[in-house]
Amino acid sequence: MIIFLSFLLIYQFINLQIFQRQYYTTLSKKNQIDFSPIPPRRGLIFDRNGVLLADNIPAFSLMMTPNKKDEMQKTIAELSKIIKITPDDIENFNKQAKQHRRFEQIPLKLKLTEQDVASFSTNRYRFPDVSVQAALLRTYPLSNAMSSVLGYVGRINEYELQYVDTTNYAATNFIGKLGIEKYYEKELHGTVGYRQVETDASGQTVRILKNIPSVSGKNLYLTIDSRLQLAAQKALGQNHGAVIAIQPSTGQVLALVSNPSYDPNLFVNGISQKDFNRLQHDPAHPLYNRTLRGLYPPGSTIKPFIATEALNANITNTEFTLFDPGWYKLPNSSHVFHDWKPGGHGWVNISKAIIESCDTYFYDLAHKMGIDRIDDILGQFGFDKPTGIDMGEELAGNIPSPEWKMKNRGLPWYPADTILSGIGQTFMQVTPMQLATATATLANHGVRFRPQLLFATQADDEQIIYTHPITETPVVLKQDIYWETIINAMQNVITEGTGYSFGHPSYSVAAKTGTAQVVNSRENDNAADNIPIQLRNNSVFIAFAPIQNPKIAISVVIENSHDAIRISREIMDSYLLNPEQDIAHATTRPAQ
Repeated sequence: MIIFLSFLLIYQFINLQIFQRQYYTTLSKKNQIDFSPIPPRRGLIFDRNGVLLADNIPAFSLMMTPNKKDEMQKTIAELSKIIKITPDDIENFNKQAKQHRRFEQIPLKLKLTEQDVASFSTNRYRFPDVSVQAALLRTYPLSNAMSSVLGYVGRINEYELQYVDTTNYAATNFIGKLGIEKYYEKELHGTVGYRQVETDASGQTVRILKNIPSVSGKNLYLTIDSRLQLAAQKALGQNHGAVIAIQPSTGQVLALVSNPSYDPNLFVNGISQKDFNRLQHDPAHPLYNRTLRGLYPPGSTIKPFIATEALNANITNTEFTLFDPGWYKLPNSSHVFHDWKPGGHGWVNISKAIIESCDTYFYDLAHKMGIDRIDDILGQFGFDKPTGIDMGEELAGNIPSPEWKMKNRGLPWYPADTILSGIGQTFMQVTPMQLATATATLANHGVRFRPQLLFATQADDEQIIYTHPITETPVVLKQDIYWETIINAMQNVITEGTGYSFGHPSYSVAAKTGTAQVVNSRENDNAADNIPIQLRNNSVFIAFAPIQNPKIAISVVIENSHDAIRISREIMDSYLLNPEQDIAHATTRPAQ
């Protein structure tokens, strides 16, 4: 038996050292040589003037390699005695551990203090599977003011791992979740690098054999003017609503503000359940981007767009007048459609109808045009689909038609539906972004541009590459005088019409006011004390200035308040009269 076992042992020696020598030599080298991924630096984000909007700050993170569950819990418990580790830290770590391979290190706690680093360093020998690593974390200097544009980055979740390039994200724990951060994730992320290192038996690095550097993400310059963005947020104050400002000649978005908003910095490190519940259950819905997803009846702001088709199709002209007694009836119908002004506007032509926002005139105009013509012209101005802005998340709004009503409501289309569509009520809904782009088109006499947020890109040590305006199918009228008729009437909205409270600025401005009912009640004028705030009318305002060479077009939608005109005036004054005003507490870098 001893001789047999001895021969067996000798055979195994020969088998391992001769016949399987190459195999075990390779395994030995694999244990000795390791590939360590190098994370790329995420690209920075600036506004059009070089103001820094999204930065990377250096921070130390506590990294841990997942092991057996009992051992992990014991290690975390011991770490908690020297570093404060919260239940949220542990929960985030456990989520990440399920999404990564066992030998990959995962952040247990981000943004360690100097005291945390010192405490861990003195106890390093007790935790072989734990290390402190330096990393760059995202930060947003302008906080709430830019959340509706930038969105935020957050930890990669299991769903996102299914469609990202896991090789390129081998050293990345964060990914864009919303806004610009998500839409331009590919450009911002960069390319992972690798370091080939020689390790000892304990896994510690002995020397670096080969280094493939990572490629940083591109820096982005946005079309946003952060000075105007802050001015819009300040003008909104406590009001709930949205502001869009566009440069008509290019389609570049100058300001995009949804109010109330949230602090995107909360999401970077993994938002606590308490903070998330507070935001999610806030009745003001701060996480809801009203600029792109808010659906509102446009009210009377839709009238100038309908009027262009009425003139172009010769359904009306500047000489035709209609007497408005304060109400309107369809032929052979007893139903009364009331004007917002009980006594009526008297004799009204198309210009006066826009200036004084005469509902009766547009009731009659809608009846003569029919819903197909109304839908067609509104579609030409882009109200029937998303604008295509480079941020995603956008809703299309709704321009109702007989087909839509039958499909969604199971009811036929009635003449009353057409009448109410003429004043932007009934089933009609638009987004503030659609209103702003249509207003810019009106300012351009029908020339349309797709709204853009990307102004330029810049790779490391390379020149800035600027984007070009993207044109859309224009709105073409038979005569340019029709544009002049509409725009002149909109100018008089400010000087002698419903927009008189805008005042008399030093620049020329064309505008249109609108009121969108939240509930169907003629008595709901936002002034009655017995009407709850959430049931009061929304105010809508569109404008562009100066008239001859438009530099800005805006749409403002304010929920349950009449403040849209005041807010619009403050925003336009800020942009046109105070262009050199500084931004407090903002880091600036000169744009090239």
